[in-house]
Amino acid sequence: MAPNHISWDHYRTFLFVIETGSLSAAARALGLTQPTAGRHIEALEQAFGAPLFLRTQQGLLPTEKALAMRAHAKTMAAMSSALARIASGDMEDVRGTVRISASEVIAAESLPPILARFQEAHPNLEIELSASDRIEDLLQQEADIAIRMVRPTQSALVSRRIGHISLGLHAHRSYLDRHGVPKSLEDLKEHRLIGFDRQLAYIRDLLKTRPNLAGVTFDFRTDSNLVQLAAIRAGLGIGICQNAIGARDPDLVEVLPDALDLALETFVVMHENLKTVPRFRSTFDALAAGLGDWIRVGDGKD
Repeated sequence: MAPNHISWDHYRTFLFVIETGSLSAAARALGLTQPTAGRHIEALEQAFGAPLFLRTQQGLLPTEKALAMRAHAKTMAAMSSALARIASGDMEDVRGTVRISASEVIAAESLPPILARFQEAHPNLEIELSASDRIEDLLQQEADIAIRMVRPTQSALVSRRIGHISLGLHAHRSYLDRHGVPKSLEDLKEHRLIGFDRQLAYIRDLLKTRPNLAGVTFDFRTDSNLVQLAAIRAGLGIGICQNAIGARDPDLVEVLPDALDLALETFVVMHENLKTVPRFRSTFDALAAGLGDWIRVGDGKD
């Protein structure tokens, strides 16, 4: 069988085997039997004329051929998912599936109340929310709508600038009761600080504007912004979080207000081909309005 005649189901099994390293785990995730999953991989190996996995004590390891195929298979998966979402919908009403991509903190803290109100108004709408600090590719239809903290540059994307989400240093009241409130940035040396483990791209951009933070030593480190927020709430120390989150949580206290003067420029983005479809247009507008309200809370205007 030629590669172009292979069923998409075979490539989906291939992706799950790469992710899990096991035929049995991939079969369970897909609701298949292990022999069926094995036949899918064998059919792909025959079609491409090369082994795709090596059997080791650690499980199935992908060969170079498999690794070269993975990106293309992921594109097929994204397109298949996008087609399913389009087929689920109505071209004249707000119904069907919309997939939204947002950072962990935005997805967990900002969007749920916005989406709750929106789905209450549109009960036939289904929401898929991808919470990841990775920027998903809208051109490859990995998501329909994205909340981004970087200005989109692709001409095929429609975007609306929402404003700046302001950030500040925050701590739980219990931590400040035990350790006192710092009066200056210099005082932070006497406190436990919560921060990042590695300098990711957005952190490097941040340090360009605030080089005085480059030498700060963190006592609790994690690359997950959501875990940093959980650590602040648990009273582990002082860390950076959105002012809107602090404003809505009476146990979070902003320390050294205006000392950082940091903000994330925020955009709602979607592919221009979706702008006339009611469920995408309505979701886009609801996110823009809701996040605008969220920003005003962080700025103390609501």
